[in-house]
Amino acid sequence: MIIGKVVGSLFSTRKSEKLVGNKFMIVEPVESMRNTGSRLVAIDIIGAGIGEYVLVAQGSAARIGCDMEGAPIDAAIVGIIDEGQDWSK
Repeated sequence: MIIGKVVGSLFSTRKSEKLVGNKFMIVEPVESMRNTGSRLVAIDIIGAGIGEYVLVAQGSAARIGCDMEGAPIDAAIVGIIDEGQDWSK
């Protein structure tokens, strides 16, 4: 699981039937948690907004975390961070 900041959203009119009705957000992992790419697309089942810090599950944990085991999901926002230390460094 990583911590990231929601920096945008995206819309897709054509997608897998298993993804219809879901919201997609662009998440930028905080600096201390970056490993490869700088941004990722995550399905949002929580209702996160742009500018919020979130918890993101990846891989099979993302599919399990949003009860969509058969869907093509690699990242899911599974929580919104209310408070904590400053991860933006």
